[in-house]
Amino acid sequence: MKVLVVGNGGREHAIAWRLVQDASVQVVCVPGNGGTATLPNCQNLALNQDDFEGIARFCTVNNVHLVVVGPEIPLAAGITDFLQRKNIKVFGPSQEGAQIEASKAWAKELMVAANIPTSKSAVFTDLASAKSYVEAEGAPIVIKADGLAAGKGVTVATTVAEAIAALENCFSGAFGSAGAQVVIEECLFGEEASVLALTDGETIVPLLPAQDHKRIGEGDTGENTGGMGVYAPAPVATPEIMAQVQVQVLEPAIAELKRRGIQFCGVLYAGLMITPTGEAKVIEFNCRFGDPETQAVLPLLEGPFHKLLLACAEGKLADFGPLAWKSAVSACVVAASGGYPGAYKKGLPITGIPEAQSKGSLVFHAGTTQKKDVLVSDGGRVLGVTAIAPSFDEAFGQAYEAMKSIEFEGLYYRRDIGHRVRNPQA
Repeated sequence: MKVLVVGNGGREHAIAWRLVQDASVQVVCVPGNGGTATLPNCQNLALNQDDFEGIARFCTVNNVHLVVVGPEIPLAAGITDFLQRKNIKVFGPSQEGAQIEASKAWAKELMVAANIPTSKSAVFTDLASAKSYVEAEGAPIVIKADGLAAGKGVTVATTVAEAIAALENCFSGAFGSAGAQVVIEECLFGEEASVLALTDGETIVPLLPAQDHKRIGEGDTGENTGGMGVYAPAPVATPEIMAQVQVQVLEPAIAELKRRGIQFCGVLYAGLMITPTGEAKVIEFNCRFGDPETQAVLPLLEGPFHKLLLACAEGKLADFGPLAWKSAVSACVVAASGGYPGAYKKGLPITGIPEAQSKGSLVFHAGTTQKKDVLVSDGGRVLGVTAIAPSFDEAFGQAYEAMKSIEFEGLYYRRDIGHRVRNPQA
């Protein structure tokens, strides 16, 4: 079976890695990265992920059975619609379905219509009205750019002044057109969890819950990032809470999408706040695999991954049967370039990955490329080191030990990933 994976990040490396665990699967990554280039039965294809015509032509000529779209940007731009018109099977929602991530205002309206638990919110298209609302509501309060901002368009403001500064940032064009409309939300308290669920538009099946660490600084401080580390399964998402999420979040969301004429195929990612009273409320929906959640969750999944994704694309998920999981936990720590999520250098030579892997960890490439046979950095988040073990203390111990082998100029990683589940003495 031939599968084409669109994207070049850590998520796509993890997807490709998991696919080639079955020797019958051949993978092509568009454009891929330095890690996918070294996978067995995998090759990189030098096309841009927005070259829909080129991707379709390659799939047709080479008899590709399935396209798996990693990032949200090509989904929001309509890659699924384009490929399906060419009779190519795609794992990933249509452009209309991708609005659930591409527009936070659209997603909020859907949640309200489906009676999905979420925070109170309001939508604004001008600074003056938004400032008046913030001044009336007070702080803490959450400011969100409506459109896609690479995970950096959200500010959890602890003061009114901070909230107004975030609004001014959005409306001044800091996030381009993504900030032309702003969603202001009530601030929820509790622990966050990420639930990635696979769906064919009728049946929806959650993967193991994970807990991401968005802030750049230790102690969950500083700016938001795309994610500095993650672990799975997240104990905060108990079986009781996961049952609630299935009935009150996932199934109503798919039903509401279907009511609107949207057959959503792919991943519905629910970013949740688990409140102190044990209620799960939706912070946001995404339309794709999470990053770095995928790097922690997929190594725990057993069974034929390609058949699972194909079942979604063919509308046969109900026939697939229950998912099987390793009796273990996973820990992923991200190595970033100094300066991220602000300005950072690219093209920095990377060493030590074979040594890190020899210590039993998986190293997923997030922002790397090969230049004249030298592996160099090519993004803010450069690598994700994932370890699988019977306990979180062992998994994080193994991941951090492997991280010691990796070197590049300005390498930065948080040393407290998983602080809620690790023994401080371990």
